[in-house]
Amino acid sequence: MRILFDKNVPVGVRGFLRKHEVRTIVEMQWPDQLDNGELLRMAEEAGFDVMVTSDQNIRYQQKLSGKLALIVLGSNIWPVVRQHSAEIMARVDGATPGRDDFIEMPLPPKPRKRSS
Repeated sequence: MRILFDKNVPVGVRGFLRKHEVRTIVEMQWPDQLDNGELLRMAEEAGFDVMVTSDQNIRYQQKLSGKLALIVLGSNIWPVVRQHSAEIMARVDGATPGRDDFIEMPLPPKPRKRSS
C-alpha cells in the first residue's frame, strides 16, 4: 500500500508502517503551502492509497473522490501518537478508498501538583 504523510504527522509513525511504502510531502518535493483540496488531488494522481494527517478539519473541508482513504490522527504530539501504534497500523491496513477514519488520541491527564 502506498501511504502519504501530511507535513504534520510525526515521522516516527513511519516505523509502525514498515510493510508499506511511505512518503512524505517533503520527499515528494511538493510545495509546503498546498491547500487541502489540492493536496488530496495530488495524492490521488500520484497513486497513493492512503493519506495520514493530523489536520482534524480536513474531514469537514474536503470530500474524498473514492480513490484515496484518509486516516486522521487525533494528535501530532509524538508521546501521545506513539501510544496508538497498534490502532494506527490496524486502521491503515483496513483503510477503505473514499472514506476517512479518525483515531481519537486524548492527551494524558496532567499530574496533580502537590499541596504544601
